[in-house]
Amino acid sequence: MDMRGVAFLAALGATTIYALNHTIAKVIMPNYIGAFGLVLLRVIGATILFWIASLFIKSEKIEFSDYPRLLIASIFGMCVNMLAFIKGLSLSTPINGAVIVTLTPLFVLIISTILIKEKITFTKFGGIILGFSGAVTLIAYGNSFTLNAPNIPLGNMLMVCNALSFGTYLVISKPLVKKYSTITLMKWMFPLGVLYNLPFTLNEFILVDWFNLPFHAIWRMGFVVICTTFLAYLFNMFALQYLKATTISSFTYFQPIIAVGYASITGNDKLDWIKFLSCLMVFCGVYLVTKRKKKKKFTANNL
Repeated sequence: MDMRGVAFLAALGATTIYALNHTIAKVIMPNYIGAFGLVLLRVIGATILFWIASLFIKSEKIEFSDYPRLLIASIFGMCVNMLAFIKGLSLSTPINGAVIVTLTPLFVLIISTILIKEKITFTKFGGIILGFSGAVTLIAYGNSFTLNAPNIPLGNMLMVCNALSFGTYLVISKPLVKKYSTITLMKWMFPLGVLYNLPFTLNEFILVDWFNLPFHAIWRMGFVVICTTFLAYLFNMFALQYLKATTISSFTYFQPIIAVGYASITGNDKLDWIKFLSCLMVFCGVYLVTKRKKKKKFTANNL
């Protein structure tokens, strides 16, 4: 298998982890750890893991001209993205989060259009409108399941912010992954994430009763740190070396399928017709945005 094939597997692995995380992280909030406290745990844990991993690779020096992009990418990828997602998930439901995250490819296209002047066709514009309509439908009406979901509309809106922030992070990070190894970038981005998140998250972090946590809370926290943060970010950044940001973001299509199955089996959410309709609208919108025009074959008739 070539490296592009490995990159596809890495992107699929990351999106599978994210899909499971919708339910796994949801269960421990807020009884064992607050949403913002969990964010600080994520970035501190990932910082430690990436610095340990960096001991086994060749040291690289970040060029001074790349610092602004590194600083901005870490704001969107390790601060705004995480705060919005975790807080949104604590207020909403796992299936809602999995549906809303499929807006990421739409945001990647919009951001790419702004930053790198990618053209938006009429079809893609229609897809953007349809996808946003699906998200708005879910935000406005997708609140039938209320188990551990105190403010579903607000939670849904925060997860839209998460999708926008993660899409921005992918686009901004693309030039960096062409120059530096994934571990080098992550070992600097996550300490920055600790600094960015500290003012918002420290209070909830220190309130956690760390010495009396039950095992089911400990393994879920471990999953969030090791899998959702360390491995998923590692996989995505590796995939970004060989695939376009829009291609990687399109793997979010798989998240609702995996998340619905896992959340339904564990009894943490249920699929209803509003969520199904919203999901269908988002899927159709994303399909219109990401589909490519078929190239015309050159024949004698074209002469």
